[in-house]
Amino acid sequence: MSRKIYVNLAVKNLEESIAFFSQLGFKFNPQFSDSSASCLMISDDIFVMLLGEERFQTFTPKILCNPHTHTEMLLCLSCDSREEVDQIVCLAVTAGGAIYNEAQDHGFMYAHGFQDLDGHIWELVYMEAVMGLTA
Repeated sequence: MSRKIYVNLAVKNLEESIAFFSQLGFKFNPQFSDSSASCLMISDDIFVMLLGEERFQTFTPKILCNPHTHTEMLLCLSCDSREEVDQIVCLAVTAGGAIYNEAQDHGFMYAHGFQDLDGHIWELVYMEAVMGLTA
């Protein structure tokens, strides 16, 4: 069975988050979206459910952390080139996101990232072919 992944992220302002990720070139699935949630499509098998904080709280009894001051997770996406990594980071900053760390060049792997409007960390990586494998 092929699996899909749905990552759920709490956001303070759903409309602003939709606008932010749209500026990065991402699309949304209206079938899984409403006034309190929107389905961000990363690929055919990867989706991020942007949920208003109130809606998110219906899924967990735990207190939400503030991603601007605490790290809850690192979301890492592969890219097709170093240039694509830098392009997406630039688009994110232009759209209101922030750089939280310098780019890292490890030779076979290049990484850089950004924080979205809510402080969630998005890592972008390009990995050169290593032993016949690609990212």
